[in-house]
Amino acid sequence: MGEDLFWAIRGGGGGSFGILLWWKIKLVPVPPTVTVFTVTKTLEQGATKILHRWQEVAPYIDENLFIRVIIQPAKDGNKTQRTITTSYNAVFLGESRTLLQIIKKSFPELGLTRKDCQETSWIKSVLYVAGFPSVTPPEILLKGKPTFKNSFKAKSDFVREPIPETGLEGLWQRLLSEDSPLMIWNPYGGKMSEFSESDSPFPHRKGTLYKIQYLSIWQEGEKNVAKHVDWIRKLYNYMSPYVSKFPREAYVNYRDLDLGINTKNSTSYIKASAWGYRYFK
Repeated sequence: MGEDLFWAIRGGGGGSFGILLWWKIKLVPVPPTVTVFTVTKTLEQGATKILHRWQEVAPYIDENLFIRVIIQPAKDGNKTQRTITTSYNAVFLGESRTLLQIIKKSFPELGLTRKDCQETSWIKSVLYVAGFPSVTPPEILLKGKPTFKNSFKAKSDFVREPIPETGLEGLWQRLLSEDSPLMIWNPYGGKMSEFSESDSPFPHRKGTLYKIQYLSIWQEGEKNVAKHVDWIRKLYNYMSPYVSKFPREAYVNYRDLDLGINTKNSTSYIKASAWGYRYFK
């Protein structure tokens, strides 16, 4: 294998450069006990201010702690109206006692308690983050069966500056106007920032605070495709001032055909650069 190809496959995304028949993986140590938690805050519980603070904390917090945020509308208790929920879904490589000390120092706004924490093994934390029930055996990961059967449209962004509270408030209005939207914010920083943009084809490194995945989900098949796709495109346009620019970066494994596609039997470097520049800079 040539050096250029070896460089390219280490971050090029699935199917970009070829098919791998075998590979070596360097394992890293994990402690016998890890801690997971999910803490949910609604607008009525100060979700906007807490999420704004998360943007300032999550990329720089202890490297053994990963806190992503899952954002979606939900019913406000017994009321008929909906609110926005922000669920802080986390994995810490260590015991809950140490985790609580870190949160108390760096992110007290979250209000994490010992009752919120669940100590488990690393492999079971994978199941937890994937949303499997607690009784699910790890062997389920070997089956490779899709668990997501609804229709959906997804897009992505990378954020380099915290979104102001006014921007978040506008975002809430747009999420509440859609049937089943979902956003997932994954923090970067940590090890991601220790490599330069050119070390691999994956360039979203130092300076990236977090990645956003946008989803519109529906069950009507092709009946209302245009409605849901139009909604997510408008949301994407709304987010333009708050995300990376020149280029507006995108995550290669959330393939977004809105960015461009290769026409069968008629493609070129120039045509492919329309989307390639967004994924790989």
